[in-house]
Amino acid sequence: MVAIPTTTIDADEDIRWRQRRTPSKNPDAVRSPPTTPMRYTMESYVAEVSSTDARTSIIFTLHEKAGALAETLKVFKDRDVNLTHIESRPSKTHEGHYEILVECASDADAKKIEEIIQMFKRHASTVFVHDFNSRAKQNKESIPWYPQKISDIDQFANRILSYGAELDCDHPGFTDEVYRARRKQFADIAFNFRHGDKIPRIEYTEQETATWAVVWDQLTGLYPKHACKEFNHIFPLMQQNCGYSRDNIPQLQDVSDFLKDCTGFALRPVAGLLSSRDFLAGLAFRVFHSTQYIRHHSEPKYTPEPDICHELMGHAPLFADSEFAQFSQEIGLASLGADDATIEKLATLYWFTIEFGLCLQGGEKKAYGAGLLSSFGELEYSVSDKKRTSHLQPEIGPFDPAVTSVQKYPITEYQPKYFLADSFESAKNKLKSWAATIPRPFHVRYNPYTQRIETLDKVTSLQKLAAEINSEIVTLQDALGKIKTVA
Repeated sequence: MVAIPTTTIDADEDIRWRQRRTPSKNPDAVRSPPTTPMRYTMESYVAEVSSTDARTSIIFTLHEKAGALAETLKVFKDRDVNLTHIESRPSKTHEGHYEILVECASDADAKKIEEIIQMFKRHASTVFVHDFNSRAKQNKESIPWYPQKISDIDQFANRILSYGAELDCDHPGFTDEVYRARRKQFADIAFNFRHGDKIPRIEYTEQETATWAVVWDQLTGLYPKHACKEFNHIFPLMQQNCGYSRDNIPQLQDVSDFLKDCTGFALRPVAGLLSSRDFLAGLAFRVFHSTQYIRHHSEPKYTPEPDICHELMGHAPLFADSEFAQFSQEIGLASLGADDATIEKLATLYWFTIEFGLCLQGGEKKAYGAGLLSSFGELEYSVSDKKRTSHLQPEIGPFDPAVTSVQKYPITEYQPKYFLADSFESAKNKLKSWAATIPRPFHVRYNPYTQRIETLDKVTSLQKLAAEINSEIVTLQDALGKIKTVA
């Protein structure tokens, strides 16, 4: 879930929520990003999450010789730059070299650090610089930290903008001490969750289940007519395999297991609002951060933030569709190491697709965005062609990432504009083409076998990728040959 500003809307009109999972003004969290792993070659390095605002890591390669590391450290000592972490190992790509990672203290003089960086550029074989906070760039060439393996999500999953138990004064449950305690229980579960854990099962109360039932009744009658065909194909499967029903709130672990079997996607409980950068980074690993709590029972048709009704009825079903899963992951992959301006564009793309996307099927507009599929009022409004008296008719434009990514939008009312995709596959291909224009000095791919991000930044990594592609082509040719033989 991602934080944005909130204001009040008509609670009786819809079950829309005000705080949406979209770009905050700051692509990074209020707390600083985790200590940076080595950018290209030290994938195993994961340091502790830091509570400081900004730090800089320098990764460089030196010839192997006696005293080389001591000479390097003297450079920092002579300039009064304190180091909080040092790591070295033999280079995988430069024979006879060592790769050194140094982490500068947060109070180090940026000018002195830059002087050292320029010195290393003159003498070291390679030099890379990572920013722990993208808003405090060391220089124009430094890049933001990003996770390189799925367990790295633990390093930022609790770097939240607000704790889930914290409620605004206009929240329906603000004065309900029982509800506030319940919300804290959910937040604590998520805060203590780590990669590889089973998501704790929740025993929802009768009151919570009754609230779920109200939302279920409002939405399920609209899905056959207004939801995309992929959603309508998968939703009954969720009922058969995940415990979806009017009288039962599904468990996140059951839903996650089903999604994992279908597309490799997984759910992870979240304790509060994440920044856009962190939330999108999870999607790169096919991990969706989900809430477990439910809206306050006093207003079952309204919630001021994403709750489990939005997550499980709006988002979860389509993560079981292979094309939609791939599209969602592409947005996440494009965010890794991107600058703040690009993160804002990607978060806007997320808003107009995964949250409020429409697609054309059988000559009719159908909804695939979770913000629509969990909002009975806007679901009808977005796909209906009939004139309305209470709202202006929305504008529908073709999905074009270059245009969509800079479209402004309101967050407290129905959208005045939606973007229509021909299909998930078409949207995915357009997104990949647009992502290739992102100003990043490298490209990344996800390895589902190791659950790691592979950085394609040197010849050896490209050669490895080419070999894997050639192997897949051989498999394809062999399969085609057998089909022709059978025919």
